[in-house]
Amino acid sequence: MTGRLTANVVIGVGALYALLPLVWLLLASTVDTEALFASDFFSLENFALVDNVKGLFTQEKGIYGRWYLNSIMYAVGGAAVGALISTAAGYVFDKFSFTGKNQLFALVLVSVMVPAAVLALPLYLMASAAGVANTIWSVIIPVLFNPFGVYLARVFSASYVPNEVLEAARVDGATEIRSFVSVGLRMLAPGYVTIFLFQLTSIWNNFFLPLVMLSDQNLYPVSLGLYSWNSLANIDPDYYPLMVVGSLFALLPLVLAFLLLQRYWRSGLTAGSVK
Repeated sequence: MTGRLTANVVIGVGALYALLPLVWLLLASTVDTEALFASDFFSLENFALVDNVKGLFTQEKGIYGRWYLNSIMYAVGGAAVGALISTAAGYVFDKFSFTGKNQLFALVLVSVMVPAAVLALPLYLMASAAGVANTIWSVIIPVLFNPFGVYLARVFSASYVPNEVLEAARVDGATEIRSFVSVGLRMLAPGYVTIFLFQLTSIWNNFFLPLVMLSDQNLYPVSLGLYSWNSLANIDPDYYPLMVVGSLFALLPLVLAFLLLQRYWRSGLTAGSVK
């Protein structure tokens, strides 16, 4: 009984710790600049949510909306294609034997431990040499290849795609690509969605890579755009409410994605397919 109570208390404290910043963000987005600095979040006289939202989407000719669309393009496009590449690579590592397989997969595992910040400068130099620096491709292409996603896909492939099902597909005359697209990829749907959500979150919150790659403000994602406003807020405090509301809006796509895709995480999707 005591152990259960202790566990519940620890979980409750952890949940409170995680929710407090979100509660503060919700409350702070509803007040004006003066009330924000005074932490006066409960006075109806200072309620300014509508004004803050209007200001957010009209400031600097509505550039926040452009940043938002940029983030959606970078995150959704990069995560969708990147998750597919990772899923296919993990499937190949699991189901096929080829020369140097173990060594190549070991290299993938080593790549997981390399911090993304270490790769930013080499990636910029390569993008500059290729002539794609300060373009959308300099942000999208590097995030398409995710070593952790490949590792995760191999684990899912070993658990969700029985070899007997693939053998049956080959007997029916399906090519390896057809077997992957029609059989393997469908069984790997929970793995694909899991990798997609990991990459979506990572790309959406990515800050350092766009900071290094981009100089055109019109190509900024939300994270970098809000950072640029933070530097202006030291001169003009009216930017602070805009940053708070902008941060609140930046959470919505991730919350929506997790709510819509959580049902695909259920295990046992192919349970019973092989007796």
